[in-house]
Amino acid sequence: MKIIQFTDSFIPVTDGVGSVVYQYALDMAKKGHEVYVVAPQTDTGYRGGLPFELVDYVGFNLAKLKSYKAGFPALDPHCQSRLNMIHADIVHVHTPFTAGQAGILYAQNHKVPVIGTFHSNYYDDILQMTGIELLATVGSKYVGGFYNKCDEVWAVSRHSAQTIQEYGCEKPIKVMANGTDVILPDPKVEKRISKQYGLNGRPVLLYMGQMNWKKNIRCILLAAGLLELDYRLVLAGAGPHEEEIRELAEEIGIADKVILTGFISDEAVKTALFARADLFVFPSVYDTSGLVVKEAAAAGTPSVTVRKSGASEGIKNGVNGFLCKDSPVDLAKVITDALADREVLQTAGKTAHDTIPVPWEVITNTALTRYKYIIRHYKKEE
Repeated sequence: MKIIQFTDSFIPVTDGVGSVVYQYALDMAKKGHEVYVVAPQTDTGYRGGLPFELVDYVGFNLAKLKSYKAGFPALDPHCQSRLNMIHADIVHVHTPFTAGQAGILYAQNHKVPVIGTFHSNYYDDILQMTGIELLATVGSKYVGGFYNKCDEVWAVSRHSAQTIQEYGCEKPIKVMANGTDVILPDPKVEKRISKQYGLNGRPVLLYMGQMNWKKNIRCILLAAGLLELDYRLVLAGAGPHEEEIRELAEEIGIADKVILTGFISDEAVKTALFARADLFVFPSVYDTSGLVVKEAAAAGTPSVTVRKSGASEGIKNGVNGFLCKDSPVDLAKVITDALADREVLQTAGKTAHDTIPVPWEVITNTALTRYKYIIRHYKKEE
């Protein structure tokens, strides 16, 4: 098959959407399919060796989201020229914004079906950027309308399926969860980072993701301030609120226990951090699916998530992870109780490893089977 993926975020941005698109493209291309990714132009370094083709368009920085790029592929003549040379069998859009609109336009012009995956809580995104609830409401309705233009809509979790329906999407929703490959940590890298960050001999709490208040990092810091033990809290990632997070840690009096690593591009280091952590702390109520929770589980590390959040799907309290209320006090209690019983903690980690991750190969095989079905169905309708 010839497949085009359209996205507003891609490497080197390592948010959930960019990571998912990368894995889809990588795995499908390795299976022998002709795959193209349409994404904003950014400095990805040397791109040789990728088994898929990157079709980029001119991108510009976003004021409040400096790690992201935005642009208009429909207005980029070079991008359009390249797209016109591609005769795809199916289009897969991962965004309702400019790249997604370009995907819908391509599908209409080339008379091919389009799948739309709903990834994010756009209401919260728009509210954070504008501070205006009316704009967030109008924006979320726009998102629902966009997905009504797709031939099929996928959601990354049951939680996100419910969210997109609330936005006004009237199409049937198919839940297509994200995958996670189990990668063994390198003992040498794990030893190096333990020494580098002073993690030896202490319980390690880990958060990995954007340094953005919408991820409920304030709850993590306030809970950490209530802990009565010698621990290290590693906050791995970059984002617009990194300096404010550092200032709050100082204000609470836990700066000596908090380590902000900044952006980490080395996958071996990420894997080592997941493996070294005693507990992955992810109380986000923003995320529609906890990709990092699955990555932690792949390394044998259990997570603490908020009950009924998107990130908590698949977690059974005390069995393969831990659940808390959206409260610093309750989060601190759950962390304290989990760390107090090493046997329960280790068993939860092993069970998380055995029950939560699903290899990307399984996910992409399911997606490819669905692609073929949709293509056949679409041609019959034509």
